[in-house]
Amino acid sequence: QVLESGGGSVQAGGSLRLTCLASGYTSSNTCMGWFRQALGKEREHVAHVGTDGNLRYADAVKGRFTVSKDTEKNTAYLQMNNLQPEDTGMYYCAARDYCLRDYGPEEWPYWGQGTQVTVSS
Repeated sequence: QVLESGGGSVQAGGSLRLTCLASGYTSSNTCMGWFRQALGKEREHVAHVGTDGNLRYADAVKGRFTVSKDTEKNTAYLQMNNLQPEDTGMYYCAARDYCLRDYGPEEWPYWGQGTQVTVSS
């Protein structure tokens, strides 16, 4: 099971922190990532923490978003700073057994239900 929390509405320039808790099947190799989907658009990768600890970000969020993971708590975080209207969308947490490269959404087997992020100008 994957469960996200922390979404909300902010003005441009504001910050939000998303939290994702994974349970039931996790191990030290479990990879947890964040995706988002704007209305009418495809789901896109935002960031993830690889099995080797490598942090990967989409170009659109580099320098503004920070992904992290607490392995002992099976929890991942996405700190989002300087949010912009184009960051608006449903944010999903996903998990897979390991990550050694970038993976498309179809390659992540476990998904949360999503949490809405709305940024107004």
